[in-house]
Amino acid sequence: MAGKAVEKRTGTEVDPRDEPSAEWGWHGSFPKAARAGAVVAAAIMFLMLIGNHQNRTEDVVLIVTGVGLLLGVLWDVRRSRTAWRR
Repeated sequence: MAGKAVEKRTGTEVDPRDEPSAEWGWHGSFPKAARAGAVVAAAIMFLMLIGNHQNRTEDVVLIVTGVGLLLGVLWDVRRSRTAWRR
């Protein structure tokens, strides 16, 4: 009898105490904008390779950061494409 008294949450409900944005009706993220921002940031990193550099330490940091951003975007795209299979 105790099982009927317990309500189950659907999983789509958002508690305003956990997420304050739920009170005014918006709750979500911007995955396309985040991906576009990462690609733009990586492009800026690669554009910063052009310049007056005394040594290649700056170049290594810029390349590693830019490639890391692009790999993160590729990982996110692949993860979102296969999310329905899990």
